[in-house]
Amino acid sequence: MRRRDVIAALAGAAAWPMPAHAQSPTPVIGFLHVGSAAALGHLTAALRHGLKQTGFDETGVSFLFRWADGQYDRLPELAVDLVRSQAAVIVTGGGEVPARAAKAATASIPIVFNVGGDPVEMGLVASVSRPGGNVTGVNILTTELAAKRLALLHDLLPTDAVIAHLVNPNFPPSEANVREVDAAARLLGRKIVVAAATNEGEIDAAFAAISKVPAGAVLMAADPYFNSRRNQIVGLAARYSIPAGYEVREYPEAGGLLSYGTSITESYRQMGTYVGRILKGEKPSEIPVMQLPNLSLVINLKTAKTLGLTIPPSLLARADEVIE
Repeated sequence: MRRRDVIAALAGAAAWPMPAHAQSPTPVIGFLHVGSAAALGHLTAALRHGLKQTGFDETGVSFLFRWADGQYDRLPELAVDLVRSQAAVIVTGGGEVPARAAKAATASIPIVFNVGGDPVEMGLVASVSRPGGNVTGVNILTTELAAKRLALLHDLLPTDAVIAHLVNPNFPPSEANVREVDAAARLLGRKIVVAAATNEGEIDAAFAAISKVPAGAVLMAADPYFNSRRNQIVGLAARYSIPAGYEVREYPEAGGLLSYGTSITESYRQMGTYVGRILKGEKPSEIPVMQLPNLSLVINLKTAKTLGLTIPPSLLARADEVIE
């Protein structure tokens, strides 16, 4: 689609009224994500579970999935396509870019987002308690905890001077994330080497380069595309024997070393309950943005042993979950 065609479609979609009563008897739930379907089936399963908890089983709704496969520039077009398909609700995953694309495409269809930063600063909602408009969702706070994750790697590896920071430049919060980590590293007396990757091949190349620095550990930046490539990333960390710190528990569950953050799976279950409430007649403008408070430190002891690492007792004592 040409750029002017996309702009025209966005303008038309934003003004296209789509009241709930105009939807088909079986509501269609649009799903927009920057990642890929193959790696994120557990999230869509959690979304369905949340819906079921509100009384909507597999026969009561249908889904229309749109995946960008890491290509952020495709999101506006995919959002417009969901609007044209007359979705009753649009669910966006993978941070602020999909959420903004959906909001730009419609001012009437309810939108339920999942973001890692402040949705008010992003311009998605008027306030957390009273979102206003057609948008609400879940805030998982992933992009605000980079300094904490760096400190955990520092506690684990206090004598290794260099820590690599792998970021995705296509993810808008990446610049702020780099600044936060650099500032925290100066306070800890650590040297940070920034590596960048935007696709599968670049992730492979980044780990190969990090292994040659050499870096004592790698801090993975919070990024929804990286999440969809977690098996590749965990596998590369194992191949090069590099300890790595991650944003969410799904990484150590897949064999990563440690994570500090919340559960993406739980956030999608909560999104499912929000979708169910909206389908039952609640207005997104009156449903507060949920901020998941349950941050946890997860350590995979099996991976630590494979890497030849001894987890300090003080760090183990702070862990909320240990995988053996």
